[in-house]
Amino acid sequence: MVKVLVNGAGGRMGSEVVRTVMKEEGLTLVGAVDPKGAGKDLGELCEVGHLGIPVCATLEEAFAKDKPDVVVDFTTPKVIFENAKTVLGAGVNMVVGTTGLTADQRDELSKLANKTGAHVLIAPNFSLGAVLLMKVSEEIARYLPNVEIIELHHNQKLDAPSGTAKLTAEKMAAARKDAAAPDETRESLPGVRGGKYEGITIHSVRLPGYVAHQEVLFGGYGEILTLRHDSLDRKSFMPGVMLACKKVMDVPGLVYGLENYLE
Repeated sequence: MVKVLVNGAGGRMGSEVVRTVMKEEGLTLVGAVDPKGAGKDLGELCEVGHLGIPVCATLEEAFAKDKPDVVVDFTTPKVIFENAKTVLGAGVNMVVGTTGLTADQRDELSKLANKTGAHVLIAPNFSLGAVLLMKVSEEIARYLPNVEIIELHHNQKLDAPSGTAKLTAEKMAAARKDAAAPDETRESLPGVRGGKYEGITIHSVRLPGYVAHQEVLFGGYGEILTLRHDSLDRKSFMPGVMLACKKVMDVPGLVYGLENYLE
Protein backbone atom coordinates (compact mmCIF):
# COMPACT_ATOMS: atom_id res chain seq x y z
CA MET A 1 0.00 0.00 0.00
CA VAL A 2 1.27 3.46 -0.94
CA LYS A 3 0.93 5.85 2.00
CA VAL A 4 -0.48 9.21 0.86
CA LEU A 5 -0.51 12.59 2.58
CA VAL A 6 -2.64 15.40 1.12
CA ASN A 7 -1.31 18.94 1.42
CA GLY A 8 -4.09 21.50 1.08
CA ALA A 9 -6.64 18.94 2.22
CA GLY A 10 -9.32 21.50 3.03
CA GLY A 11 -9.41 23.02 -0.46
CA ARG A 12 -11.73 22.00 -3.26
CA MET A 13 -9.15 19.87 -5.05
CA GLY A 14 -7.50 18.64 -1.87
CA SER A 15 -10.75 17.41 -0.35
CA GLU A 16 -11.63 15.64 -3.60
CA VAL A 17 -8.24 13.90 -3.48
CA VAL A 18 -8.95 12.82 0.11
CA ARG A 19 -12.30 11.32 -0.85
CA THR A 20 -10.83 9.53 -3.86
CA VAL A 21 -7.75 8.12 -2.09
CA MET A 22 -10.06 6.59 0.53
CA LYS A 23 -11.66 4.45 -2.20
CA GLU A 24 -8.59 3.73 -4.33
CA GLU A 25 -7.11 0.25 -4.26
CA GLY A 26 -3.40 0.26 -3.45
CA LEU A 27 -3.44 3.65 -1.69
CA THR A 28 -3.95 4.45 1.97
CA LEU A 29 -4.49 7.87 3.52
CA VAL A 30 -2.08 8.55 6.40
CA GLY A 31 -2.06 12.32 6.86
CA ALA A 32 -3.20 15.77 5.84
CA VAL A 33 -1.96 19.35 6.07
CA ASP A 34 -4.12 22.46 5.99
CA PRO A 35 -3.29 25.47 8.18
CA LYS A 36 -6.91 26.65 8.30
CA GLY A 37 -8.19 23.22 9.30
CA ALA A 38 -5.36 22.32 11.70
CA GLY A 39 -6.53 20.34 14.71
CA LYS A 40 -9.72 19.10 13.07
CA ASP A 41 -10.39 15.52 12.06
CA LEU A 42 -9.66 15.06 8.36
CA GLY A 43 -12.92 13.25 7.69
CA GLU A 44 -14.95 16.00 9.31
CA LEU A 45 -13.01 18.66 7.39
CA CYS A 46 -13.81 16.90 4.10
CA GLU A 47 -17.35 15.94 5.18
CA VAL A 48 -16.87 12.18 4.91
CA GLY A 49 -17.30 11.26 8.58
CA HIS A 50 -14.77 10.77 11.36
CA LEU A 51 -11.47 9.22 10.13
CA GLY A 52 -9.28 9.56 13.19
CA ILE A 53 -6.64 11.43 11.17
CA PRO A 54 -5.79 14.85 12.63
CA VAL A 55 -5.14 17.69 10.21
CA CYS A 56 -1.69 19.20 10.78
CA ALA A 57 -0.63 22.82 10.36
CA THR A 58 2.71 22.04 8.67
CA LEU A 59 4.37 19.34 6.63
CA GLU A 60 7.06 18.92 9.28
CA GLU A 61 4.41 18.21 11.93
CA ALA A 62 2.70 15.67 9.67
CA PHE A 63 5.97 13.90 8.81
CA ALA A 64 6.74 13.53 12.52
CA LYS A 65 3.45 11.67 13.01
CA ASP A 66 3.63 9.31 10.00
CA LYS A 67 6.03 9.84 7.12
CA PRO A 68 4.20 9.13 3.85
CA ASP A 69 5.41 7.58 0.62
CA VAL A 70 3.82 10.34 -1.46
CA VAL A 71 2.63 13.88 -0.80
CA VAL A 72 -0.10 15.21 -3.09
CA ASP A 73 0.01 19.02 -3.16
CA PHE A 74 -2.93 21.20 -4.14
CA THR A 75 -2.16 24.43 -2.30
CA THR A 76 -1.39 27.87 -3.80
CA PRO A 77 1.26 29.34 -6.11
CA LYS A 78 2.60 31.43 -3.20
CA VAL A 79 3.67 28.42 -1.14
CA ILE A 80 4.24 25.58 -3.59
CA PHE A 81 7.97 26.15 -4.07
CA GLU A 82 8.71 26.06 -0.35
CA ASN A 83 6.37 23.09 0.08
CA ALA A 84 8.21 21.18 -2.63
CA LYS A 85 11.62 21.93 -1.13
CA THR A 86 10.41 20.65 2.25
CA VAL A 87 8.96 17.43 0.82
CA LEU A 88 11.80 16.58 -1.55
CA GLY A 89 14.38 17.64 1.02
CA ALA A 90 12.92 15.01 3.33
CA GLY A 91 13.32 12.37 0.62
CA VAL A 92 9.56 11.99 0.15
CA ASN A 93 8.00 11.51 -3.28
CA MET A 94 5.63 14.21 -4.49
CA VAL A 95 2.74 14.77 -6.90
CA VAL A 96 2.26 18.48 -7.56
CA GLY A 97 -1.01 19.80 -8.95
CA THR A 98 -0.41 23.37 -7.80
CA THR A 99 0.54 25.68 -10.66
CA GLY A 100 2.88 28.66 -10.56
CA LEU A 101 6.34 27.08 -10.48
CA THR A 102 8.78 28.76 -12.85
CA ALA A 103 11.24 26.91 -15.08
CA ASP A 104 14.11 27.99 -12.81
CA GLN A 105 12.27 26.68 -9.76
CA ARG A 106 11.57 23.37 -11.48
CA ASP A 107 15.28 23.09 -12.29
CA GLU A 108 16.18 23.69 -8.64
CA LEU A 109 13.65 21.10 -7.49
CA SER A 110 15.00 18.62 -10.02
CA LYS A 111 18.49 18.98 -8.56
CA LEU A 112 17.12 18.55 -5.04
CA ALA A 113 15.17 15.43 -6.03
CA ASN A 114 18.27 13.91 -7.60
CA LYS A 115 20.24 14.68 -4.46
CA THR A 116 17.77 13.11 -2.02
CA GLY A 117 16.49 10.32 -4.26
CA ALA A 118 12.91 11.57 -4.14
CA HIS A 119 10.65 11.34 -7.19
CA VAL A 120 8.32 14.16 -8.26
CA LEU A 121 5.65 14.72 -10.89
CA ILE A 122 4.60 18.32 -11.62
CA ALA A 123 1.46 18.37 -13.73
CA PRO A 124 -0.47 21.48 -14.77
CA ASN A 125 -3.50 19.28 -15.48
CA PHE A 126 -4.48 15.78 -14.34
CA SER A 127 -7.43 15.36 -16.67
CA LEU A 128 -6.67 12.63 -19.18
CA GLY A 129 -8.75 14.47 -21.78
CA ALA A 130 -6.76 17.69 -21.28
CA VAL A 131 -3.49 15.79 -21.57
CA LEU A 132 -4.65 14.23 -24.84
CA LEU A 133 -5.65 17.68 -26.12
CA MET A 134 -2.09 18.88 -25.48
CA LYS A 135 -0.61 15.91 -27.30
CA VAL A 136 -2.88 16.40 -30.32
CA SER A 137 -2.24 20.17 -30.36
CA GLU A 138 1.50 19.54 -30.45
CA GLU A 139 1.12 17.33 -33.53
CA ILE A 140 -1.20 19.75 -35.35
CA ALA A 141 1.13 22.71 -34.71
CA ARG A 142 3.73 21.04 -36.96
CA TYR A 143 1.43 21.70 -39.92
CA LEU A 144 -0.75 24.64 -38.80
CA PRO A 145 1.56 27.12 -37.05
CA ASN A 146 -1.04 29.90 -36.69
CA VAL A 147 -2.70 29.18 -33.36
CA GLU A 148 -4.20 30.84 -30.30
CA ILE A 149 -5.38 29.47 -26.95
CA ILE A 150 -8.46 30.44 -24.98
CA GLU A 151 -8.52 29.07 -21.43
CA LEU A 152 -11.53 29.51 -19.16
CA HIS A 153 -11.62 28.94 -15.39
CA HIS A 154 -13.60 29.91 -12.30
CA ASN A 155 -12.89 33.37 -10.93
CA GLN A 156 -11.23 32.05 -7.78
CA LYS A 157 -8.29 30.61 -9.70
CA LEU A 158 -5.24 32.52 -8.48
CA ASP A 159 -3.09 32.52 -11.62
CA ALA A 160 -3.49 33.46 -15.26
CA PRO A 161 -2.74 32.05 -17.72
CA SER A 162 -3.33 28.52 -16.54
CA GLY A 163 -0.47 26.07 -16.29
CA THR A 164 -2.22 23.91 -18.87
CA ALA A 165 -2.31 26.76 -21.39
CA LYS A 166 1.37 27.53 -20.82
CA LEU A 167 2.42 23.90 -21.24
CA THR A 168 0.28 23.60 -24.38
CA ALA A 169 1.98 26.69 -25.80
CA GLU A 170 5.43 25.36 -24.93
CA LYS A 171 4.76 22.08 -26.71
CA MET A 172 3.28 23.72 -29.80
CA ALA A 173 6.06 26.30 -30.06
CA ALA A 174 8.67 23.55 -29.96
CA ALA A 175 6.81 21.49 -32.55
CA ARG A 176 6.19 24.19 -35.17
CA LYS A 177 8.25 23.75 -38.30
CA ASP A 178 7.23 27.08 -39.83
CA ALA A 179 6.76 30.51 -38.29
CA ALA A 180 3.26 31.83 -37.81
CA ALA A 181 2.00 34.45 -40.26
CA PRO A 182 2.48 38.05 -39.07
CA ASP A 183 -0.36 39.54 -37.02
CA GLU A 184 -1.18 42.92 -38.57
CA THR A 185 -3.74 43.86 -35.90
CA ARG A 186 -3.02 46.93 -33.80
CA GLU A 187 -4.67 47.17 -30.38
CA SER A 188 -6.87 50.20 -29.76
CA LEU A 189 -7.40 48.85 -26.22
CA PRO A 190 -4.16 47.60 -24.58
CA GLY A 191 -4.24 43.88 -23.81
CA VAL A 192 -7.32 43.11 -25.86
CA ARG A 193 -5.35 40.66 -28.04
CA GLY A 194 -4.31 38.61 -25.00
CA GLY A 195 -0.79 37.80 -23.83
CA LYS A 196 2.12 36.17 -25.64
CA TYR A 197 3.83 33.08 -24.23
CA GLU A 198 6.45 31.27 -26.30
CA GLY A 199 5.21 33.36 -29.22
CA ILE A 200 1.64 32.05 -28.90
CA THR A 201 -1.30 34.24 -27.88
CA ILE A 202 -3.24 33.12 -24.80
CA HIS A 203 -6.57 34.58 -23.67
CA SER A 204 -7.66 33.94 -20.05
CA VAL A 205 -11.32 34.06 -19.04
CA ARG A 206 -12.29 34.07 -15.34
CA LEU A 207 -16.00 33.77 -14.51
CA PRO A 208 -18.17 32.03 -11.89
CA GLY A 209 -19.60 28.76 -13.14
CA TYR A 210 -16.57 27.54 -15.06
CA VAL A 211 -14.35 24.73 -13.73
CA ALA A 212 -11.48 24.19 -16.23
CA HIS A 213 -11.79 24.56 -19.99
CA GLN A 214 -9.46 25.15 -22.92
CA GLU A 215 -9.81 25.82 -26.62
CA VAL A 216 -6.96 25.65 -29.11
CA LEU A 217 -7.78 27.44 -32.38
CA PHE A 218 -5.70 26.75 -35.50
CA GLY A 219 -6.09 28.97 -38.56
CA GLY A 220 -5.09 27.93 -42.05
CA TYR A 221 -5.73 29.25 -45.53
CA GLY A 222 -9.48 28.85 -45.97
CA GLU A 223 -9.88 26.58 -42.93
CA ILE A 224 -10.19 26.62 -39.15
CA LEU A 225 -9.51 23.71 -36.77
CA THR A 226 -10.77 24.03 -33.20
CA LEU A 227 -10.00 21.68 -30.31
CA ARG A 228 -11.84 22.04 -27.00
CA HIS A 229 -11.72 20.25 -23.68
CA ASP A 230 -14.12 20.80 -20.76
CA SER A 231 -13.73 19.59 -17.20
CA LEU A 232 -17.22 19.88 -15.74
CA ASP A 233 -16.40 18.43 -12.33
CA ARG A 234 -13.22 18.11 -10.27
CA LYS A 235 -13.74 14.36 -10.34
CA SER A 236 -12.36 14.51 -13.90
CA PHE A 237 -8.88 15.08 -12.44
CA MET A 238 -8.92 12.17 -10.03
CA PRO A 239 -8.00 9.23 -12.33
CA GLY A 240 -4.85 11.14 -13.30
CA VAL A 241 -3.99 11.96 -9.68
CA MET A 242 -4.43 8.34 -8.62
CA LEU A 243 -2.28 7.16 -11.53
CA ALA A 244 0.40 9.66 -10.52
CA CYS A 245 0.40 8.56 -6.87
CA LYS A 246 1.20 5.03 -7.93
CA LYS A 247 3.57 5.67 -10.81
CA VAL A 248 5.66 8.34 -9.08
CA MET A 249 7.01 5.57 -6.87
CA ASP A 250 8.83 4.04 -9.85
CA VAL A 251 9.84 7.03 -12.01
CA PRO A 252 12.99 8.75 -10.71
CA GLY A 253 13.79 12.44 -10.77
CA LEU A 254 11.48 15.29 -11.75
CA VAL A 255 8.91 14.77 -14.47
CA TYR A 256 6.92 17.70 -15.90
CA GLY A 257 3.53 16.80 -17.37
CA LEU A 258 1.24 13.82 -16.81
CA GLU A 259 1.58 12.84 -20.46
CA ASN A 260 5.01 11.44 -19.61
CA TYR A 261 3.34 8.87 -17.36
CA LEU A 262 1.02 7.73 -20.18
CA GLU A 263 3.76 6.61 -22.54
